[in-house]
Amino acid sequence: MSIPPPPGPQQPHGPYQPSQQQPPQGPYGPPAYPQGPEYQPWAQGYSPYNRPAPVNGFAITSLVLGVLCCLPGLGLVFGLIALRQIRRRGERGAGLAAGGAVLSGIGLALWALMLATGGASSFWEGVKEGARDGANSSMVKGECFDAPGGRLSGGGGVVTGVPCSGEHDGEVFASFRLRDGGYPGDESVSRTADERCYGLRDTYAMDAWAVPDDVDVYYLTPTERGWRAGDREVTCVFGNVTEGANLTGSLRNDATVLDADQVAYLRAAHILNAAVESAPEADRVEDDMRGHKAWAGRISAALDGQARSLRGHRWPGAAREPVTVLAADLDRARAEWAKAARAADADAFYRYYDTGLRLLDPRKGVPARRALGLEVTPPAGGGGARDDAGDDGSEGSGMAV
Repeated sequence: MSIPPPPGPQQPHGPYQPSQQQPPQGPYGPPAYPQGPEYQPWAQGYSPYNRPAPVNGFAITSLVLGVLCCLPGLGLVFGLIALRQIRRRGERGAGLAAGGAVLSGIGLALWALMLATGGASSFWEGVKEGARDGANSSMVKGECFDAPGGRLSGGGGVVTGVPCSGEHDGEVFASFRLRDGGYPGDESVSRTADERCYGLRDTYAMDAWAVPDDVDVYYLTPTERGWRAGDREVTCVFGNVTEGANLTGSLRNDATVLDADQVAYLRAAHILNAAVESAPEADRVEDDMRGHKAWAGRISAALDGQARSLRGHRWPGAAREPVTVLAADLDRARAEWAKAARAADADAFYRYYDTGLRLLDPRKGVPARRALGLEVTPPAGGGGARDDAGDDGSEGSGMAV
């Protein structure tokens, strides 16, 4: 066996020695790969990875707020804070902070200009209108319009304002705002709209006789998405219940189009109408004797108030006598309803009720209406005695004058 020679001054001590063979050279000289060190030295202390300085968080936030223009004042403040921190900590993001501060400053100036000129409120109204799924929520009382497809129910869309003198699909008669808070739900919103709109119709169309029998109340309510955008408005509308039929002419008859004598007569009529509409839910007296007696008492009091109101007004010459006769009929009807309110049993209630209802025949008010220039054709089904024990007669008795 051979013994390797002892290591020389340029040879490593150990059993393994690197090859002394030089890499082959090509015909054009040394090989192309570099001969220096393979890696560069570390750039930052003892970190195993070359990590750059972090980006300042306020700088990023400032830029986002500046681009969105939602909180321009806060974006400007964050941008200034970021620039100060970047200089002190050596962080990155100076460009982001400067850009966010500039954009936020521009946004703040625009908001100030909008507030000064009223543009902010107009912008917010536009947001609420858009949240109503494209429906036109800017309709005002007394405006007439055409709905998409001629339908007021079962769809939204943008309505088109048209003159009330011609044919149209709907006429706005009132609007109101719902209370703030969480969205109460579709059913609750519709129920409130139904109750309030039906209660407001007499303030716009004071003479119920002048409203066609095929006209009913519709309403436009805010959606849940619109509610989140701040929309609380309910719009009450008159529309025709007959498919394909339109309204022609305005249904408005209030103090803006009626004279003082007509308004006084209709206000007296509303005293009775309000009491009639407070009828108990049970149709049969036997099912709610106490409720029907209380209702009869309210009608008796309303008839007394109506007669007093008619006697307390100074009527023009042609209307003086028919109004006096009508007031006397109301007194006789009041006495019968007062007896019904004190009835001992259902049979007695029915007896006084029938007599009192006959005294509220709508035709008794026609002479006074004719003298005052009001509508003289009673609505369909607007009077007469009850047809059977299950009919409370409230619809008819409410049209006495």
